[in-house]
Amino acid sequence: MRRIHSSELRWCAARRLLSRLRSRLVEVVRDIVGPLVGALRPETPAGARSFPIAFVPAEFPAHERNSQMNDSRAKYRFSIGPWNISEGRDPYGPDTRPTKDFAWKVERFKAGGFDAVMFHDDDVVPELDSKSSKAVLREARAVRKAVEDAGMAVEMVAPRLWFSPMTVDGGFTSNDPAARRYALDRSLQTIDIADALGTQLIVLWLAREGTYVRESKSYRRSLELLVEAVDSLLAYHPKVRIAIEPKPNEPVDVAYLPTIGHVLAFANMTSDPQRIGGVVESAHCVLAGLEPADEIEFALTPRKLWSVHLNDQNGLKFDQDKPFGSVNLRSAFDQVRVLEREGYGRDGEFVAFDVHSFRTTTIEKAFDHAVNSRRTFLRLLDKVRSFDESAAQALIEQRDYQALDQMVIEHILG
Repeated sequence: MRRIHSSELRWCAARRLLSRLRSRLVEVVRDIVGPLVGALRPETPAGARSFPIAFVPAEFPAHERNSQMNDSRAKYRFSIGPWNISEGRDPYGPDTRPTKDFAWKVERFKAGGFDAVMFHDDDVVPELDSKSSKAVLREARAVRKAVEDAGMAVEMVAPRLWFSPMTVDGGFTSNDPAARRYALDRSLQTIDIADALGTQLIVLWLAREGTYVRESKSYRRSLELLVEAVDSLLAYHPKVRIAIEPKPNEPVDVAYLPTIGHVLAFANMTSDPQRIGGVVESAHCVLAGLEPADEIEFALTPRKLWSVHLNDQNGLKFDQDKPFGSVNLRSAFDQVRVLEREGYGRDGEFVAFDVHSFRTTTIEKAFDHAVNSRRTFLRLLDKVRSFDESAAQALIEQRDYQALDQMVIEHILG
């Protein structure tokens, strides 16, 4: 496990110690004050719309939440990750493309029309567990300069907690206290990296937070451990926001936070629910047997969708990360329609594409899948904005859903 040795960065260790003390204080206060808050909670008038106190959005979107499209249209910005240009390796065969460095990738990101980069912590600083805090921050600042020199920004950073030998049995929910300590330390370091990169958004994909054998862990205890870890991250930095990306399975058999509904319920267990949001990925929704557009709109309703990973998935199998719209074009249309209707992007959110090129693709075409996904999104956006919402509403009022169904099909087909 990495330890801080540099005297110049002792404040990092002190800061982490303070975060643990603050987390403990939050637990004590919550135990005392929680029952009082419940007793004082005002009753909601009959028929009124309500959310739990900690779940109330700062404000609801000004536009009507009905079938009429929002007239105040967002200008969409797009994000991509270094891992989206991969070497083509799969569980059954070796690499089919050469490795390219970040400078090569960022040049193609910008040329492809992308505005921001999303990172794992070790995309920024390879082999970071073996490096001092001073070296990690120095390398992170160099990456920030490269991104900004390309005219781009950093959207978010995520700790890659699923690769380490320390996290074989999970990170935050491992049965091994040393593994839990490692996961927390690495996540706190990710916040330092995000600071150096100029972003406050941390994404948690809880890849190994689940079970292979149900009897090996308690779900309740695992949720308590997740809350403790997230509370520590919130206490460590007063402005950090945490977006949790749900997935029902893979690599574990059953994940603890499999859907965006689980994520938003979990947020209310933490010390600061307003700083907990979600990331919805299209393929993960399909793997859960859910419609991506519905999951997106569910998160948008309380203003909790802080990023979106658009891609596609051919049924209930391994996570494919196919180009957006390549399998279910109508679902892709519905996803874009929801984003547009709900005003996604007006608060600075990015549309990210977590997509991978086919193993057969040559290095010369290794970024086409991302460019194609962006192009598909923009084409569908044109379709969404030209869709006759008034005619659709008339069919809805007549309960002529058969005609509405055909209207959508013909509009997409052009």
